[in-house]
Amino acid sequence: MSNDKSILITGGTGSFGKAFVKAVLERHPAIKRLVVFSRDELKQFEMAQQFPETRYKAIRYFIGDIRDESRLRRALEGIDIVIHAAALKQVPVAEYNPFECIKTNVLGAQNLIEACLDTGVQRVVALSTDKAAAPINLYGATKLCSDKLFIAANNIIGGRDIRFSVVRYGNVMCSRGSVIPFFLEKRSSGILPITDPAMTRFNISLQEGVDMVLWSLENAWGGEVLVPKIPSYRITDVAKAIGPECDHQIIGVRPGEKIHEEMITASDSFNTVDMGKYYAILPAGARYTMQDYCKSTGARPVEQGFCYNSGSNTHFLTVDELRDLIHAQVKPIHKA
Repeated sequence: MSNDKSILITGGTGSFGKAFVKAVLERHPAIKRLVVFSRDELKQFEMAQQFPETRYKAIRYFIGDIRDESRLRRALEGIDIVIHAAALKQVPVAEYNPFECIKTNVLGAQNLIEACLDTGVQRVVALSTDKAAAPINLYGATKLCSDKLFIAANNIIGGRDIRFSVVRYGNVMCSRGSVIPFFLEKRSSGILPITDPAMTRFNISLQEGVDMVLWSLENAWGGEVLVPKIPSYRITDVAKAIGPECDHQIIGVRPGEKIHEEMITASDSFNTVDMGKYYAILPAGARYTMQDYCKSTGARPVEQGFCYNSGSNTHFLTVDELRDLIHAQVKPIHKA
């Protein structure tokens, strides 16, 4: 990514957004412009204490909502690259307030696509979630719709120099609203609530997520859903890593929650290729074939019927590995 580019990130005050901004400013200190687009002025104020405009000349803080297409168009003037991280993400909240989730995650995605097509944007990477694969909750369904919108946007680019791609990954370790901060907060009570002892999740660090997005900006052809090869963890092992002395209280699975998450379903396998560090689910009816994609990138098709599931993953983090990772990212955890 060259320094003459201008970047906008929607939902830029979230965990990913702050990590992405930090990485871009460190790796490309002469970047032309870096716009943080979000709707919460307090979070922007707080982020500006960490990344002040007086020190980082390229950064801009732009208040707006992706539900507002006219505001998006204004924010996208002169922007070359868009990272779409804005979403309503809490599963129970989405179950209770479904259309609010649809307004942001689906209608907001289409607003962004239309605005990008009309303002000269060249690259768009949208962040997805493991919950978008074979969704059983409203949040996952809206993100699947969003993924489909971004993929299909490549069909209507005409002569524009623009590519739309999607990055899909699992739970971001230690991000806001995730299980690790929740367990750290509950540890002092002596009880850690466990939804189901069999539950597993994929795990990715913020830095790995940022690196993947930056990689996709340089390498994606447009239309792919890119999926990283990452480890899984058992929810009971996270509890042991954080509070080995705590009791486990089984509270049952929440509405819309899976025991195991998928990122690639068996139905996806017919269009999926292995790129080494990542998988790519290729779009049906794209302007390129799987053969062309594999020949150019060195990828190879996966076996038919392949699925990528957190419960059947070949790599699980151990309790000690989880403890060390949490120690590195949050704060020390005493061993039992």
